Amino acid sequence: MEIVDSFKQLIKSKLSKKLQNRFKNLTHITPEEIEKSGVPFEKAFDEFAAWSNGNDTVYLSWPKSDLYTLVSNYRQFKNTNYVKILNKYADAQAYCMSFIESENNNQISLANCAEIFNIDINGTQFHRALADCYITAFCFKEVYDKDKFAKYINVCTPAFFEKLVFKPYFINKKKQGTFDVDKVELICPLCSKTINAVSEYIFDNNTFKTVGICSHCLKKFLVNVQAKQNYDNIRITQRLIKMSRKNASHINGKS
Repeated sequence: MEIVDSFKQLIKSKLSKKLQNRFKNLTHITPEEIEKSGVPFEKAFDEFAAWSNGNDTVYLSWPKSDLYTLVSNYRQFKNTNYVKILNKYADAQAYCMSFIESENNNQISLANCAEIFNIDINGTQFHRALADCYITAFCFKEVYDKDKFAKYINVCTPAFFEKLVFKPYFINKKKQGTFDVDKVELICPLCSKTINAVSEYIFDNNTFKTVGICSHCLKKFLVNVQAKQNYDNIRITQRLIKMSRKNASHINGKS
């Protein structure tokens, strides 16, 4: 748990020739600095791999979005999602947050975590990679528990990277894979009995919409069903709104 070495390398973008103001304000990196010290992604990554690689190496990042960025660039310039040197990975933010009591699950910044752990961050220039790595290491060391941390380590198989880069999307077909909108069970929020659709579903704004009537209490509802395709499952949500003259006229006018 001691820092024994460090690595730092600016990358010169091949895709964008201009630094955006937001990026410059966030990192304080200048175009002159990149022009002087930046190297192409492939060179930077190969040097980083040679420096860090090892069978027992566990790579961490704060937050996990940094890993998305790495894999996205790796795919762009190496033509594969599978970052071979990453055998093991852990989300340092998620691990450190497990030691912090919170009323909600909102993610906290690295600076806030350091303050909670009473780590001196005066003068630290956040959003510069090496400085952030040091603060991450200090936070991680503060709460390191070998057995607990083991549960946060992901073995980075090809499937791990495929899931990482998969972009969930809303299904817009009535039937796709295991999903069939006509077979979605609709439950009445008033009496918990089955609601039956009385018209064909239409798709609008990422939502399947219809009108339904409860088989028991005979109340009518506006039915909204969304199906989101994730990497390994389809998440189905439904919203049922009791019919009124106002929303009924709105639906009739739209149809």
